[in-house]
Amino acid sequence: MKTLKLDIRKTGIEITAEMKAAAQAANALLQSGEGAGNDFLGWVHLPSSITEAEIAQIQAAAERLRSKADLVICIGIGGSYLGAKAVLEAMSDPFQLLRKEQQNPTVVFAGQNISEDYIHSLMEASAEHSIGAIVISKSGTTTEPAIAFRLIKAEIEKRYGKQEAAQRIVAVTDKARGALKTLATNEGYETFVIPDDVGGRFSVLTPVGLLPLAVAGVDIAALVRGAQQMEAATADTVAFDENPAAIYAATRNTLYNDGKKIEILGSYEPRLQYVNEWWKQLYGESEGKQGKGIFPASVTLTADLHSMGQYIQEGERTLFETIISVAAPDHEVKIEADAENLDGLNYLAGKRISEVNRMAERGVQLAHVDGGVPNIRIEIPAVDAEAIGGLLYFFEKACGISGYILGVNPFDQPGVEAYKKNMFALLEKPGYEEATKAIKARL
Repeated sequence: MKTLKLDIRKTGIEITAEMKAAAQAANALLQSGEGAGNDFLGWVHLPSSITEAEIAQIQAAAERLRSKADLVICIGIGGSYLGAKAVLEAMSDPFQLLRKEQQNPTVVFAGQNISEDYIHSLMEASAEHSIGAIVISKSGTTTEPAIAFRLIKAEIEKRYGKQEAAQRIVAVTDKARGALKTLATNEGYETFVIPDDVGGRFSVLTPVGLLPLAVAGVDIAALVRGAQQMEAATADTVAFDENPAAIYAATRNTLYNDGKKIEILGSYEPRLQYVNEWWKQLYGESEGKQGKGIFPASVTLTADLHSMGQYIQEGERTLFETIISVAAPDHEVKIEADAENLDGLNYLAGKRISEVNRMAERGVQLAHVDGGVPNIRIEIPAVDAEAIGGLLYFFEKACGISGYILGVNPFDQPGVEAYKKNMFALLEKPGYEEATKAIKARL
């Protein structure tokens, strides 16, 4: 097992017996399915329930798309996009597009915004590519992905005809109902199911995340294996002091009760930037309700030390910091000596860049702690599929525990609907006539 290590020694707190008991009780509720939002607890035992046959089916569909398209457009928003994007960014060579040969199709994303310029640029750039699509939506009527899919579906059908288009489009949707399920059945698309009991932000280990990742060449079996190992390591039968998810959740809530209202997640590995983005949705949407919740923010280091570093060091003392540290880089690059030494860096000659990065991480940690910023450190052994699978499940389990400790339902998102009602009224959607009159009067 590739072990995740959690270090809370630089937080300056002690977790009380009461908080430990609350974390253990919350974990037991998750495991038993008796807590709030229990209709959406399918993710808790999801990793251990994934079979080799299910992985093989996903890989077969991915291989068909890979054989037909060198550009696959993944259409979705929120949890239907961020999980796959996070893993893909972590697993990818950031300079792959500069290389002459590409072994895997390029996977790009659409439907996560309503930018006209974004969709125009995507359609224009895809003109010279053979394209396919994965459309992800439980209902098929969510505005952003529905608009994108309407346009991309039309483009695929125009190029290849409806029969071939059906071989180039895969739908991930509800098992029995909804506009997208109906369309997929009528058009003959291969479909995969979004489980009824798994909410979008917890869905990265379902076909929502696994299919686009398999298309991109990610080892999804290793991703699932890492999550399975973390599921076992964070079960309610594991003692609190040995359970990293329970400790992280208890630490966050202790800091929150002490007035730390903002958590900054950071890493010194830029490939993990979209893990930050996925984490922000996971915790923001799960805990931010009833006037409660830690505000999730993120930084990419060391770059943001030259922008946000000043505030973290000396701004209002309402924040704490969680750093994802990577034990071993994939490659080795050493700093060479220079005869003139005009930049004064010869004292680093012979050192690996990762050594410099690690000392920056340690130095910043001490500086921030001295500045009154409690610091949590999460170390993963490497940026590979197994370690990332474990990290994602660790955050999911800790989120469920933390939400229950906070006293909210971590698995609903009632506040998300407010903007939709206003948008539909402003667009004069049928059925919103009275709301349209009212909102126009306000404007």
